[in-house]
Amino acid sequence: MKLSTRIALAVGVAVPLLVLASGWLLLRLVAADLHGQQDAHLRERAAAVAQDARRLLRAAANDRPSAALQSRERRLYTSALDVGIRLVGPEGTSSGGPQPEPSVALPEAAPAPLTLRAGDTSWRVMSVGITGGRQKSIAGTLWLFSPDTAGEAQLGLVRRRVVTVALLAAPLSGVLAWAVASRAARPLRLLQQRTSGLDPRSSATRPVHAPTGVGEVDDLAATLRTVLARYDEQAARTGEALATARSFSAAASHEMRTPLMSMQTNLEILADHPGLEAQERDEVLADLRREHARLLGLLVMLRELGRGDLVEAEAFGPVDLAEVLDASAGGLRRRHPEARIGVDGVPGVLVHGWEPGLRSVVDNLLTNALVHGRRDGRPAEVDAVLRTAVEQPDASTPGGRVAVLTVDDRGPGIPPQTRDAVFERFRRRPDSPGSGLGLTLVAQQIALHRGRIRVLDPSCGAGTRIEVRLPLRDGPSAAEATLPLRRDWMIGTAAHGTD
Repeated sequence: MKLSTRIALAVGVAVPLLVLASGWLLLRLVAADLHGQQDAHLRERAAAVAQDARRLLRAAANDRPSAALQSRERRLYTSALDVGIRLVGPEGTSSGGPQPEPSVALPEAAPAPLTLRAGDTSWRVMSVGITGGRQKSIAGTLWLFSPDTAGEAQLGLVRRRVVTVALLAAPLSGVLAWAVASRAARPLRLLQQRTSGLDPRSSATRPVHAPTGVGEVDDLAATLRTVLARYDEQAARTGEALATARSFSAAASHEMRTPLMSMQTNLEILADHPGLEAQERDEVLADLRREHARLLGLLVMLRELGRGDLVEAEAFGPVDLAEVLDASAGGLRRRHPEARIGVDGVPGVLVHGWEPGLRSVVDNLLTNALVHGRRDGRPAEVDAVLRTAVEQPDASTPGGRVAVLTVDDRGPGIPPQTRDAVFERFRRRPDSPGSGLGLTLVAQQIALHRGRIRVLDPSCGAGTRIEVRLPLRDGPSAAEATLPLRRDWMIGTAAHGTD
């Protein structure tokens, strides 16, 4: 059922009910006014005939001649005019004018006018006590009667007119309400026509709504735009998730092929040659362990890349970078007790970020420095320094206060011409035990956090320095840290691996 039809039916029912309710109230008011007029007339007549009634009771009590009594009765009835009179005294009852039959029971007293029904006729009745003598005792009761036929006729006329108006109001108000509702619902119908043919699964077209001035319609249009925008966002995120899953599978299968084949070869050697010498067997087992570690590292890095591509803005929050650095360095010291890992930083360096992603950044930077920071067979030496700085704005950065993390090693270093390439996927040295994705993961997380990463010359002249700059939590770009520039690191990894 259409909205205009519903409104027409509702108004068509409500208006007659309101008319009937108003008519009932009008009837009560008219009845009260009519009774008030009758009651005023009764009181006026009661005041006018009270003296004649008192004289009649005195004459009857003094045994006056019947001629005198009749004369006083005529005077009493004449002064009553159109009001019925019934005087009840010790010597009898005198009555005249319009009044109920004597068989109709009267109330004990009616000092205030009231309605008395006698068959099909209604009467307004009032009684007045007549005093006599010096003691002012009640000598009799004077009843006054006024027929209520005129009031009943007027009330009946009002009642019929109210019912007629109610019967006419039902269809007229329904038709008028339908016309008004149809006109008022026109913007809603236009919005429905513009949106009925939309299929967000197959078309990127979205309704263009011009403000109508009708608050509900404009709010509904805004809600539809919001819902469609959220649908588009979720559809895009679902597509990214599916592409990431496919890319993870493709990259894993491609990169795992070589170490798995190497492991299979080593296992076949062990199976086919049970009598290998101890030295050769140890070499084969060491090779198996290296390939196993490489596979495990590859899977971990691919998983972390996938997490970085799918992280949501709600996961970002305040992170103390100094605590992350201390925790990462402490874990590496326990795993590599022979290495020297120095940490120097100011406490309470808060950035707006994703804590697992920032932890993977610090872990990979320190681990990369430990692996590639060895020289001449000496234990690795790594220095990590965390400080804050004020960065001047330029064409590539918005400027403001930033956290600066530098990681130095004493390794062979990276030539200037290849420094930008170290962040590419699967880029690693021939003798590297890693997967070639560690610095790629670092670059991904720095991009997610709107930061910068560079490879520089160390202050001591030997080795490599990697510098990371991240906006502080109160910096100008901290609010934008949840708006990643790229969400395709995993997809690009798979594409690179399948070339």
